[in-house]
Amino acid sequence: MSRRKISRQQRWRIEKVQAERAERAKRRDAQLDQNLSEGDLGELQPGLIVSHFGQQVEVEGDDGQRQRCHVRSHLDGLVTGDRVAWHAGNPTGVVTAREERRSLLSRPDSFGKLKPVAANIDRIVIVVASEPAAHANLIDRYLVASEHLGIPPLLLLNKSDLLSEDHPLHAVLARYRHIGYPVVTASTKVDHGLDTLKATLRDQISIFVGQSGVGKSSLVNSLLPGTETRVGALSDAAAKGRHTTTTARLFHFPEGGSLIDSPGIREFGLWNLDREAVTAGFIEFRPFIGRCRFRDCRHEQEPGCALQEAIDAGKIDDHRVASYRQIVNSLEE
Repeated sequence: MSRRKISRQQRWRIEKVQAERAERAKRRDAQLDQNLSEGDLGELQPGLIVSHFGQQVEVEGDDGQRQRCHVRSHLDGLVTGDRVAWHAGNPTGVVTAREERRSLLSRPDSFGKLKPVAANIDRIVIVVASEPAAHANLIDRYLVASEHLGIPPLLLLNKSDLLSEDHPLHAVLARYRHIGYPVVTASTKVDHGLDTLKATLRDQISIFVGQSGVGKSSLVNSLLPGTETRVGALSDAAAKGRHTTTTARLFHFPEGGSLIDSPGIREFGLWNLDREAVTAGFIEFRPFIGRCRFRDCRHEQEPGCALQEAIDAGKIDDHRVASYRQIVNSLEE
């Protein structure tokens, strides 16, 4: 797609807005420097970003105390989960540096630009439920993203008490168990319905992702009483659910470990990946990648395609193949 041309007036407006933002950032940094020199801010200390609010973040110190903080202008793109260096202040502190990240979860926006969501995550928990309907292609997109980022995924079936024994979602999850992905069930409505989930999340930083309405906020309220995360009812239109969480927030478990609750995502774009990266994100494809007759094989109708031979032999599930082709076709579109 060709890049849309902008007029001279539009270019002038863009440059004007950028210049105004740079000037505001310069004045803000100057004020922070003055506060530091006059002793209005505390000593430099390590901290953890637990939430993000526009140009400010909420930082938690090692003592557990939290405070809103300004961010120095050179620290663009801070997200929940980042480890930082900061100064406490009255009423507002300031973040001056960010530690190196061990992982970063980003998702492309509608323009294809990567938007960071959370940092230093140990596990991506993909939450599904019977309503809104769990689409395997959406699950696969999360799994491909997890594999690309190198962050282990966990499939979590929430509201398990609502599923009948013959519900088709059981067969969907069985396919993921078969290829090696862990699947955990949870329910906030039955006794001990969260015990397995609590044990799985202990001593790790996890993030919940999934469609709006699958019960992520209800899980947070049950796992962490007192957080009072707002819960939204399912909408009437196709039971897709309403977005309730508006920013990623980090919560600590009393037993150890933390949870980042992210805004609901109905679709998870992979526009930043190419065909090869998506192919590598399907873990059951890996034994056959690189064994095709042609190095540039697209795994469609080429002769000598090792992946297609595995599909014909029944070694790879047809549902996953269809999902894979839908994803790669959407990239090319």
